[in-house]
Amino acid sequence: MSDEKYLTHAEAVEVETALLSTHEKFLTRITISSMRMLKQIADEERVEKIEDLTPQQIIKWFERDAQLKRSQGESAGSLQW
Repeated sequence: MSDEKYLTHAEAVEVETALLSTHEKFLTRITISSMRMLKQIADEERVEKIEDLTPQQIIKWFERDAQLKRSQGESAGSLQW
């Protein structure tokens, strides 16, 4: 995802100002971030639609990302929170 974030600052502000409870805001941020992450995984796995991803593909993607961090340091990999 390079320099892109899973949730932009503008989106975070928009969620924060929404008429939602704290818990609902948290779930909204996680949902937006998850959607972007699944799009990235689908692209890397060459799967046309995110709904066609399998749990196994998602798990393998996370394993590869974690291995990259272990071998190259915390700044490596896609998951940068």
